[in-house]
Amino acid sequence: MTMEWLRLLGGGLLLYFGAEWFVGGASALALALRVPQILVGLTVVAYGTSAPEIIVGVEAAGAGYGDVAIGNVVGSNVANVGLILGVTALVSPPRVDPALRRRELPVLVLSAASLPLLFLDGVLSRVEASGLLVIALLYTSWMVRAARASAQATARVEVEVTAEVADAAGAPKSGSTVRSGAIAAGGLVVLLIGGSLFVDGAVSVAKSLGMSERLVGLTIVAVGTSLPELITSTIAARRGHSDIAIGNVVGSNIFNVLLCLGAAGLTSPLRAPLADLSTDLVALGVITVLAAAFIRTERHVSRTEGLVALALYGGFTVLVIARG
Repeated sequence: MTMEWLRLLGGGLLLYFGAEWFVGGASALALALRVPQILVGLTVVAYGTSAPEIIVGVEAAGAGYGDVAIGNVVGSNVANVGLILGVTALVSPPRVDPALRRRELPVLVLSAASLPLLFLDGVLSRVEASGLLVIALLYTSWMVRAARASAQATARVEVEVTAEVADAAGAPKSGSTVRSGAIAAGGLVVLLIGGSLFVDGAVSVAKSLGMSERLVGLTIVAVGTSLPELITSTIAARRGHSDIAIGNVVGSNIFNVLLCLGAAGLTSPLRAPLADLSTDLVALGVITVLAAAFIRTERHVSRTEGLVALALYGGFTVLVIARG
């Protein structure tokens, strides 16, 4: 039992540190190669912060734990809205970028609504997974083009916050192109090792406690893979840039469906009867619509709305644990 928990905790720590080193090193490398900050913020940072979910999803699917991969995506998306946005709003109510309302908000709602359709036949095939990955690339391209035509200040601040988080995670100081590349490569290796340990540990703990793979994916795995977003958003809020949190939450939830679920499904078809996912998907739908309402109707997400989001996340956690 002790070794199972050690694998889980050790894997979780490696996921966190690996993600921060990888994103920090890759961002520094891109900037050293004179890639515009807007591209770094919308591609390297956006994809990098989803790296734990991608690694864990692929590891779980490859090991035959499809329920963990699916639960990771659904649980992470609920945690992003309920936990991360809720905590950030309590620290410093984030301002809502009008451009985000127009561009990303509809995609967020559509991505959540697509999940029941994807599992209507009880399986996410490799063809469907490939389609999700293609849409992820098209969405990224569209997002970059749209952002280039608007203000780029948020991307600059996001890169700065990413560097600060990487420093807090103990990443070596980036310098030359070679050094930055080595840090990114080292972070990726740590991510891969951490992902394998984390999945093995999570499944072992679940079995020893009589928990289902679905439950461990929705709770332990989901929170563990959301740590980079939580830390980044909290630090950004404390620095007075809490608006970054909204972009992190919305972008991460979209990429979790398109990129993480797509990568996991491409590794191995994910099988789950829609009836088994119905409660979880309804909860995701409710909290997504609520978040969309907060973002759509206000200039900022208030502390009261943050408390509501946290309460909903707490209720969801209690519900899934009660269901087993």
